[in-house]
Amino acid sequence: MIIGAGIFVLTGTVAASNAGPALAVSFVIAAVACGLAALCYAELASTVPVAGSAYTFSFATLGELIAWIIGWDLVLEFTVGSAALSTGFSAYLQEVLELVDITLPEQISSAATGVVDLPAMLVALLVTWLLTRGTKFSSRFNQVVVAIKLVVVVAVIVVGIAHIDPSNWKPFIPDAQPAPESGGGFADVPLITSLLGLEPAVFGVAGVISGAAIVFFAFIGFDIVATTAEEARNPQKDVPIGILGSLAIVTVLYAAVSLVVTGLQSYRDIDPDSAAPLADAFDAAGVGWMPELISVGACIGLVVVAMILMLGQSRVGFAMARDGLLPRSLAKVHPTYGTPYRITIVTGVAVAALAGFVDLGTLAHLVNIGTLFAFLLVSIGVVVLRRTRPDLPRGFRTPVAPLVAAVSTVMCLYLMLNLTGDTWIRFLAWMAIGFVVYFAYGRRHSRLHQADRAAASAPPPRTE
Repeated sequence: MIIGAGIFVLTGTVAASNAGPALAVSFVIAAVACGLAALCYAELASTVPVAGSAYTFSFATLGELIAWIIGWDLVLEFTVGSAALSTGFSAYLQEVLELVDITLPEQISSAATGVVDLPAMLVALLVTWLLTRGTKFSSRFNQVVVAIKLVVVVAVIVVGIAHIDPSNWKPFIPDAQPAPESGGGFADVPLITSLLGLEPAVFGVAGVISGAAIVFFAFIGFDIVATTAEEARNPQKDVPIGILGSLAIVTVLYAAVSLVVTGLQSYRDIDPDSAAPLADAFDAAGVGWMPELISVGACIGLVVVAMILMLGQSRVGFAMARDGLLPRSLAKVHPTYGTPYRITIVTGVAVAALAGFVDLGTLAHLVNIGTLFAFLLVSIGVVVLRRTRPDLPRGFRTPVAPLVAAVSTVMCLYLMLNLTGDTWIRFLAWMAIGFVVYFAYGRRHSRLHQADRAAASAPPPRTE
C-alpha cells in the first residue's frame, strides 16, 4: 500500500485557500481520477514485457515522438516532485529542531519568505550523493518506511478525533467568495476561470474541484502500482483489486486526516503558506506531543519518497540518453558503483536549485499538471493502441476501456484546467523547450533515427 508523502504538506494550503472542511471531498475527486488513469496505465505497462516507466512503454508502442513528450513530462514530474518533497522535509525538520531550541534564520529557511531554503537544498544534495553511490531500497526497508507513515497517519486520526470541534466543520463547503486581490490576474486564478470569463472566486464547489487538482500531489506514485501488472499471477483480476483496493484505503485515510485537520482548527485560522500543516493543527489544539511524532515521521517519509522520485528521474533520463534523445554521455555508468551517476548528479543539482529557491505551492502545482498530463496521454494511448495494434498481447486489459479511458481523459484535463494560469504558462514553456530539444538534437541523434538512416543508405540487395 502506498501512503503518499504529499498528505503531510498540502492539506493546510488547500483547506485555507480552496475547499475548507470539504478538503475531504477534494481527496475523493482526485482519487477517482487517479484510479481510472492507473487502470489505463496498467494496460499500457502490461503490453510491453519490460520493466520501466511510461517513457519505456510508450517508446515501444506509440513511437519516438510520443515517448519523448511523455519522457520530458516525467522529467518535470519527478524532478519538481523531489524538490517539493525536499521543501516539505525542510519545514518538518525545522519543527524537530525547535524541540531542541534551534531556530534557523528566516533568510536561509524558506524560499517563500526568506532568500533560500538551505535545509531543502542540503537534503536534495544528500539524496543525490546516496543515489550516486548505489543506495538500494529493499522491500523490507520500504515496508518499514510505509509502516512509519501509516503509524503517523493513524495516530493523527485516532488522537485527533478526541480533540475535534465539530463547529469548525460549519459550513462544510464554505460559500463561494471573491478571490483575494493578488494583482496577478490571469496568472493567479484557475485557467478555466479565465477561459469561461468567470469572476475569480474561492471556496464553493469550484474551490473543492480546484482543491482536488492540488491535492492530487498526495497520490503521486500510484503509477508504480500500475507497472507491476506483469508480475501478477492473474492480472485481469489482481491488478484492479491492487490498484483500486489500495487507492480506496489510502483515500479513506486521507479524507479522515483532512477532517481531523479542519476539525482541530478552523480553516479560517490555518496558515495557507505552512508546509507542516498537520503539526500546526495539533499545536493549535494544544496536543503537545503529537507535533513531535508527526514531524519525525514526516521527515522520514518525505526524504525517502523524494529519494524514490529522484531515482525514477535518473532512470528515465538514463533511458532517454541511452536512446540518443539526450546526450549519450549522460548514460555513462559509474565504474565502481554501477549507477548512472552523471544523470543522477544533473538531476540532484536541478532538484536542489528548485527546492532552495522556489516555494512549495509553485512546485506542487507543476508536479500536478505534469502528472495529470502524463495520465491523460496514457489514457488516450490505450484507446489508440486498441485500434492500431489489436494484435498486441496484453497481460491486463482495462475494463470497458473506451469509457474508462474517456472519463479518465476528461477528469485529468478538467483538473489541469483548475490549476492556475501561471502554472500553465510554466508547463507550456517547459514542453516548448522539450520540442526544441527534440527537433534540434534528439531526433537527429536518436538510436531509432540513426538505424532508419543506416537502413536507407544501405545498398539494395543483389538480385540474381
